[in-house]
Amino acid sequence: MLGGAFRRSPWQVVGLVLASLYGIGMTVLLVGGLIAARFVPDVESVRAIVIVAGTVVTTGFLLLPLVFGVDDTLDPRKFALFGITRNRLAVGLAAGSILSVPAIVLAICALATVVTWSHGFWLTVLAFISAVIATATSVLAGRVATAVAGFLLDTRRARELTGVIGILLVVLISPLVLSLSNVGWGAQGLSIVGVFADILRWSPMGAAWAVPADTAAGHGGAAALELLIAVAALAGLWLAWRALVAHMLITPSRAGEVKTYSGLGWFGVMPATAWGVVAARSLTYWGRDARYWVSLIMIPVIPVIILTAFAVVHAIPGTYPALLPLPIMVLFLGWAAHNDVAFDGTAVWLHVVAGTTGLADRVGRIVPLLFIGIPLIVIGTAVSVYFYGDAHVALALVGVTVCELFVGLGLSSVTSTLAPYPVPKPGDSPFQQPQSVGAIAAVVQGFSLTVILVLSAPSIVFGVLGVFVDPSWFTASLWAGLVVGALGLAGGVVGGGAIFNRRGPQMLDAAVKAA
Repeated sequence: MLGGAFRRSPWQVVGLVLASLYGIGMTVLLVGGLIAARFVPDVESVRAIVIVAGTVVTTGFLLLPLVFGVDDTLDPRKFALFGITRNRLAVGLAAGSILSVPAIVLAICALATVVTWSHGFWLTVLAFISAVIATATSVLAGRVATAVAGFLLDTRRARELTGVIGILLVVLISPLVLSLSNVGWGAQGLSIVGVFADILRWSPMGAAWAVPADTAAGHGGAAALELLIAVAALAGLWLAWRALVAHMLITPSRAGEVKTYSGLGWFGVMPATAWGVVAARSLTYWGRDARYWVSLIMIPVIPVIILTAFAVVHAIPGTYPALLPLPIMVLFLGWAAHNDVAFDGTAVWLHVVAGTTGLADRVGRIVPLLFIGIPLIVIGTAVSVYFYGDAHVALALVGVTVCELFVGLGLSSVTSTLAPYPVPKPGDSPFQQPQSVGAIAAVVQGFSLTVILVLSAPSIVFGVLGVFVDPSWFTASLWAGLVVGALGLAGGVVGGGAIFNRRGPQMLDAAVKAA
């Protein structure tokens, strides 16, 4: 199968070659570092770094297939008709997993640790055994994770959910990364790594890496226990892999669950008017289509990243950070519909051929975000005021957030008809971006965000003056936000409706080309 990879399309071969070259380069650097570590007199420092790095690598083999999924060439179900016994197949697939760029790089680096710990004959032998166990554990962990991902996450909804979880995990660990970047590594970095190493050495993912390291550091008793943990972890993974192979050989792929819904849903709630039907359709999409709700999930995460970055550098003192999350969330909520028409795909022809007026279409499409945004502003203002400690600031918060929401929705009513750009197709993963997306997407996104901030600037400036100069500015912030927001929403909806009436055929043509 590895040889077959070179008989694919030219671009796939180029990708495989580039990945191999990258793997070779990384291997040379890592092996060089591990060999150089053999001559470092501070064994404890080398021990800590090897244990932590090895644990991270092995954990990556386990988690990455579960979170992001992979195309499993060695799926046991593909061999069901070959008449191979499950034990032979399990051994063969596990051995075949070594023939991949990540596994080969790992194996070479693991063998390089034998040189790192070659401080004596028996320690060298122990390091070799541990390297084999660590490599086998990582590869088997990857095999088990890939099989589980391919078997349990066969349905589109399951893949979308795990993709969202993966993105959230990456985003939520960013505060840890920012905090670590603020550590004075020259003075206390190695001691922090040592603390992590003392914890991770007892984990199934880190035990094999810790055995020769602790032996070299003089912790023989701990190394013996770690060897038992490493062997037990490898045995457990092997049994799990055999069981998975046996089960998958006789079990077909999972089919997506078909749901039936009673009643008319939002169509039975919204008014029986043109804008009401569009609103009901939009509400249904925002609730069920992963391309919509993934963007909603990400909105409350953005303030966490920004506030963490400020906290790391101590940029905002006191209770002032309590005033930031709500405006940031509402800013991106109002901006979320800036390309709404493109998500319809060719279904937008229903609106065009049915003679739906642009005004009805524009009003109906902003209803879901109004349903979300208005309660968010009310609840968020109360929470922000509570943590800030001054009720007068509520005027500015309402003014700024209403302005951001209304201006964002008004501007989105224009941009989504004037400059739609390709998006993932209905049924595709929300993380699968079309290849045709070019500079137009960046221009539309950047322009729309900038305009929202510029038009909201008066209310924001008055609010800042109220916080730092005189609370009487809070009233000005409120009125500025309400007036600008109302004008922006009305002008955007009316203008966007007029553009929709004029550009209906062009929007349909763009949707057909993007399909």
